[in-house]
This record gives sequence, C-alpha cells and structure tokens, in this order.
Amino acid sequence: MDLPNIFTKEVAEEVIGRIEKLTPVSQPLWGKMNAAQMFAHCCVAYEMVYTDKHAKPNFFMGFILKNFIKKAVVSDKPYSKNSKTAPAFLISDEKDFEAEKQRLVDYIRETQVLGAYIFDGKMSHSFGPLSDNEWNNMFYKHLDHHLKQFGV
Repeated sequence: MDLPNIFTKEVAEEVIGRIEKLTPVSQPLWGKMNAAQMFAHCCVAYEMVYTDKHAKPNFFMGFILKNFIKKAVVSDKPYSKNSKTAPAFLISDEKDFEAEKQRLVDYIRETQVLGAYIFDGKMSHSFGPLSDNEWNNMFYKHLDHHLKQFGV
C-alpha cells in the first residue's frame, strides 16, 4: 500500500480518532466548508460505493474521468489545498454535525470490516475497476486531506 492502509483496523481507528477530535465549532485552516459539511462531503465517496444516490457519469465524462482525473485521485500524491471537486461532492447546505460524523465513522468501519479483498477489482462509480491499493489511496487520501484541513 502506498498510503496507510485504511482497510486495517489500526488505521481506520486512527482516522476515526482524528474525526472524534472535531467539534461543531472547529474551523478549517482553508476552504469554505464547516466541519459538518466536510463530513457530508467525505461521505459522498462512500455513498458512491454503497448507494445508488449519485448518477453514474455519461460516456464522455467517464472517458475524461478515467483518462485525466483517475491518476490524481488514486495515486499517493496528496491533494493541494482548495483543489476543485466534482459537483456531487459540493456541499453548501447546513448539515447536522453529529449525524454526518456518525455516518462517516460508520462508512469507515464498514469498509474496514469488508476488507481490501472485497475492493480489489471492484468497479468505481467514476473510474472503472480499481485495485485494492487504488481504493485505499482514494479513501485514505481524501479523509487525510480534509482532516488536515481542520488541523487534526
């Protein structure tokens, strides 16, 4: 694994411990989202795995995502501050802090319990089949980026 392995209980619980340090009044070091919106934003990646809430990209957008965006998302290279995000990930309405935090924690734990082998070769909503390492990088990097955004 290129990044800490979110599929291990140790890493998943370390990330959850960082989440638990946040409060409804935690302020971001950059960006516009508050903590509750950030939790909801991070949940979108998991919603794309576990629900049918988000429409799949059309052929043209799928081509763009797979050929020009995928590498930046599944590599171990960190995201830059204030990088652009896909429309499905934009959260501008107010969210319930505790509900969104619990939803995110539940998704992290569910993913860890399922394990890397379930994700190896699993189809991504946007990028086609991904290896377990690519899934790990995508999940961990996104969570780490936003937890650092809030100083934890």
